[in-house]
Amino acid sequence: MENQETPKLENQICFPLYVLSKEITGMYRPFLEELEITYSQYLVMMVLWENDGLTVNQIGEKLFLDSGTLTPLLKRLEAKSYLVRKRKKEDERVVEVSLTEEGRNLQKMACSIPGKMAEKLNLSDDDLLELKATVDKLMQIIEK
Repeated sequence: MENQETPKLENQICFPLYVLSKEITGMYRPFLEELEITYSQYLVMMVLWENDGLTVNQIGEKLFLDSGTLTPLLKRLEAKSYLVRKRKKEDERVVEVSLTEEGRNLQKMACSIPGKMAEKLNLSDDDLLELKATVDKLMQIIEK
């Protein structure tokens, strides 16, 4: 028989994950303000720094974002001259996104952010690796 007890916030895994996500994103803010980008824009740029020339759909798959959410992000980054969007000649429905020289220069400026975040979180390398492994495990379960 199912447990009919009212769920308690303190017993839920979703709430601390929600708070952590919100707070960690906020911790990035001062570092990203120096680059004049938002956290969402930073995620897009990281994807392109790893694999330049992806399509909008490919970026969306990596970030779990639909094109309706992603397109405004890309437009703002294009307005800042960090990337260009071009329709493919073979299929004009497909938009390819490529970094500009300014976008590649931004990557050099962003290289210090992971270290600054690790310092701010004040966790050991082992703790960070363990947390990342646990989160990756949850992501694999969710993706199935």
